[in-house]
Amino acid sequence: MNEQARSGWIFAGLLLVLAFLSVLSLFLPQGTFLPLPEEELVFPLPVLALINGVGIIIIYGGLGWLGLNLARKLGFPELYAEKITNKERFLYPGLAGAAIGVFFIFADLVQAQFHPLGRFPHPPFPMSIVASATAGIGEEMIFRLFLIPFLLWLLRKKPANNGAFWGVAIFSALAFAFGHFPSLLILYGLKSISELPFAIFLAVVLLNGVVSLFAAGYFRKYGFLAAVSLHFWTDIVWHVLWGLV
Repeated sequence: MNEQARSGWIFAGLLLVLAFLSVLSLFLPQGTFLPLPEEELVFPLPVLALINGVGIIIIYGGLGWLGLNLARKLGFPELYAEKITNKERFLYPGLAGAAIGVFFIFADLVQAQFHPLGRFPHPPFPMSIVASATAGIGEEMIFRLFLIPFLLWLLRKKPANNGAFWGVAIFSALAFAFGHFPSLLILYGLKSISELPFAIFLAVVLLNGVVSLFAAGYFRKYGFLAAVSLHFWTDIVWHVLWGLV
């Protein structure tokens, strides 16, 4: 099996894992992340789970597949390129992700001193493990695998062009960070982003920006699986370990 075919099968496998975990997550304890009781949901939970799973396959699958093909044309590494070792693909980004997770913890302790809302909320265990996996796969599919190659393709630039690549990576990082605000407003019971304490706003942009830029760098150098590994282990330290404290 050549590298392109292997990449296609790995992508399909990741997509199915993402869809399965997204469905599974709806049946796990949500804590404050799903405040409505089941009887108040618009659809019965099994129907909602089915809609969620199908939506994941269509939206994430479509955008991810487009990004995969654009990344190939632009010269990004294949998902499982033979020239890249498993240490480069999994171990090094995993260690970097764990270190970023520790940085997140210290930043959380600092930002919580400047307002009465306290530390950032986390999904309850074991939902936190599932959330870490779905974020590592799904968010990287959208914000790294799709968005970065797509923007570079629009600009007619290659990833080797440092100015274009890091400009696009910063845009992706900001989009990723601001994509977290709607759910954060719901969790804090706020109506607009202007009601968020500045310390929270700054921390959300900073922390999500850091993991985004590191993930972009590993994506360019070692491929998409390296970005997934970095994001996953960041969230394991941040959401799972810190969430249990």
